[in-house]
Amino acid sequence: MPLPLPRLRTVVLVTGAALFAKRAMRKRIRNSPLWPLPALENPVSGHCDRSSTATRRLLITERATPAEGVVRLRLEGPDLPAWQPGAHLDLLLPSGLVRQYSLCGDPSDRDAYTIATRLVEDGRGGSHEVHTRLHEGMEVEIRAPRNRFPLAAAPAYLFVAGGIGVTPILPMLRSVAASGADWRLLYGGRSRASMPFLDEIEKLGAEGGRVTIVPADEMGHPDAAAALADTVEGTAVHCCGPEPLMEAVAAALPPGRTLHLERFTAATTSSADSGPFEVELRRSGRTVRVAPDQSVLAAVREELRHVPYSCEQGFCGTCRQRVLEGEIDHRDELLADSERDDSMLICVSRCRGERLVLDL
Repeated sequence: MPLPLPRLRTVVLVTGAALFAKRAMRKRIRNSPLWPLPALENPVSGHCDRSSTATRRLLITERATPAEGVVRLRLEGPDLPAWQPGAHLDLLLPSGLVRQYSLCGDPSDRDAYTIATRLVEDGRGGSHEVHTRLHEGMEVEIRAPRNRFPLAAAPAYLFVAGGIGVTPILPMLRSVAASGADWRLLYGGRSRASMPFLDEIEKLGAEGGRVTIVPADEMGHPDAAAALADTVEGTAVHCCGPEPLMEAVAAALPPGRTLHLERFTAATTSSADSGPFEVELRRSGRTVRVAPDQSVLAAVREELRHVPYSCEQGFCGTCRQRVLEGEIDHRDELLADSERDDSMLICVSRCRGERLVLDL
């Protein structure tokens, strides 16, 4: 039975519009500077491992205040990936910002992750968003935990924490306390009221005087040198906190001890000894000039606005790109040694020579 004339006219119009849109899109793709894309073996740029970039939605089931200016969130979901003390996760905030927070809960709890963050009034906005916009009953997106600060195997431990830097160390304390290992903690903060998880930590170290609490308003700054002087050879020293505290620990470290650091902000670097250089964007056929006081990310985004980024401090890995040619000056806190030969985080890392070629 033939279609009625009005219906036939509609079908013809819809089909014609679809063909027109398809041809227009094909023309736009061919005119794009990224077309055609060279066939590159195992590209990194835009092709990150799904296990590290896949997100899942978790429910905020508890919000608490373990210290002044600190918010703790419990994020629940089924069959969560396992983690070990020292691990952190990526939290995708409603604004689109991505921030990294250490896990401070129980690794045996496969139904929830616990994080805590201090409000930084003059920060880059992540902590303010957590404190003002995330509440019980909301869903948030996260990426699975990663661990760049694992608990080392050692005959003895010294933990040094400053303020919110205690968050990755807290699960370590629980682990070594349960195992019967020899351990000590030096924990500093502005005041006792500002130091999160203080009650639990003091209970963990109640026997043997294992915990030394140093509120700055009562006792000044922690004496890292004195704490290190009491350690035995082979001690693993795990430290997280403000940069001056970690510098003091590193400077006073005796021989025969191993130092493990976790930073919440990027290590201070200078571009004074790094001159300008060129970056060729191989797939787009463009070349950009990077000034001494400019990041590769900033220079690249002047040409390619779509290039993703988030932390701009070398932590999250969002801006990781494959390097096809050139010597890299790595300044990040994320990539493993095996990843540094052919990729870089363009928000902080630079070129040791005069030219880099990126898979972009």
